[in-house]
Amino acid sequence: MLFQRDTIAAIAGGRVTVAFRRWRRPTVRTGGTLQTRAGLLAIESVERISEEEISDDDVVCAGYTSRDEVLLALAAARTGELYRVRFRLAGPDPGIALREAAELSAADVGALKARLQRLDRASKHGPWTAATLQLIAERPAVRAGVLAEVLGRERLPFKADVRKLKAMGLTESLEVGYRLSPRGRALLHHLHDQG
Repeated sequence: MLFQRDTIAAIAGGRVTVAFRRWRRPTVRTGGTLQTRAGLLAIESVERISEEEISDDDVVCAGYTSRDEVLLALAAARTGELYRVRFRLAGPDPGIALREAAELSAADVGALKARLQRLDRASKHGPWTAATLQLIAERPAVRAGVLAEVLGRERLPFKADVRKLKAMGLTESLEVGYRLSPRGRALLHHLHDQG
């Protein structure tokens, strides 16, 4: 569940606590959490609704000025059932602290290398982690499609792999493309030294 930059700011400020989405199947669930740039969201409810069930309160809580504005935004969305998602900001994104943890012990480096090796071994297209980290280091803020093409990969599988690196605290998503986090830069430095 992605949010636009202005919506992220409103979520961080506590002004937006509702989202509407058209889905074949919801991508979040009641009681779950979602990491966003605004922080960690606690998903309070996910309800399938009709357009007529969008209340004036929902409109305001979703950051819109009118019901017509909501319906116009939904018309541009993909097809599927309409869902209302209620959430609250539960705290900062725990990934931020991980990405900033650049002081790597020998044990940290060993554990990260082992995880990267597992990802490489599990890959259907061969080892990819070191090349991807190096490419992102060399080309920050470059579109994922361009980076994927450099590596001879399809864009969507490439993006899925970068998300795995992000979950390890090694990369950060930008408005366009990615960059290595302080943790990722530190690990890449260790990999170069050892290799």
